[in-house]
Amino acid sequence: MTSQTQDFVPDYLLIGHIAHDVTPNGPRLGGTVSFGAYTAAAFGLRVGILTSAAPGEPLLNDLPPQAVVISTPAEHTTIFDNRYNGSTRTQFMYHRAETLTPEMLPPAWRQARMVHLGPIAYEVAPSFAAVFAGRSICVTPQGWMRRREADGRVTTIPWETAHDVLPHARLTVLSEEDIRHDPSLEAVFAGIAPLMVLTRAERGGTIYQQGKRSEFAAYPTTQIDPTGAGDVFATALLIALDRLNDVERAVRLAAFLAAQSVRRAGFASAPTAAEVEQAWEMVADKVG
Repeated sequence: MTSQTQDFVPDYLLIGHIAHDVTPNGPRLGGTVSFGAYTAAAFGLRVGILTSAAPGEPLLNDLPPQAVVISTPAEHTTIFDNRYNGSTRTQFMYHRAETLTPEMLPPAWRQARMVHLGPIAYEVAPSFAAVFAGRSICVTPQGWMRRREADGRVTTIPWETAHDVLPHARLTVLSEEDIRHDPSLEAVFAGIAPLMVLTRAERGGTIYQQGKRSEFAAYPTTQIDPTGAGDVFATALLIALDRLNDVERAVRLAAFLAAQSVRRAGFASAPTAAEVEQAWEMVADKVG
């Protein structure tokens, strides 16, 4: 780790594994931190990523060039294989990189203004939430509700540390797909998280704030590839909340950028600087 990396203070810090996604066309970079980094970079923010991967992992080169990356060496990069039978997905995890802990962070990185805990393979230590208590934290918890079986198949499990994480988060974002195995978790998590947004794809979603529930609509769009749209939404929403401190307008901005993202495939789905500017103009009233 260089002194420049150690002294760097991110505006937006993402913590979680990058993923090596198996596709018919070869390996493809995936993971919440990857899509989140492209989104935060489009907002012009200084982006830091704490991850873990095999030494020399070529997919690390596909992260945004302006992002500063700390990658803890692992025997293998986290590898996912998603197999579909109609609309039913069976997911396999062939390898998993190292668990991420607060001790891996340089002291300067602990001063990040916004922090996104984005586990995909139960790799993010829950203690990160307490480390960053009082800062603007986004939690996308799907990776804490997964387990890898002996044959590599991914199954769902109860999230035992939810009560240790969610109270510290300014924002919790998950999709109805994340809790399809147990829809009752919507009410459970909403009762713990100060602010939670549950997305429902083209049907918009639900906002839970201080015990109050409200609905929001999705923007009409033509879907090409939904991959990464949830990460674009969550990242944009935290950034908008940090600037606006207005949940309704922040959700509107994030929903607009998510609708644009599904019209493109891969990391081209991340917002462009022009789309970010357009989104700010849409919610311009009282923007500081």
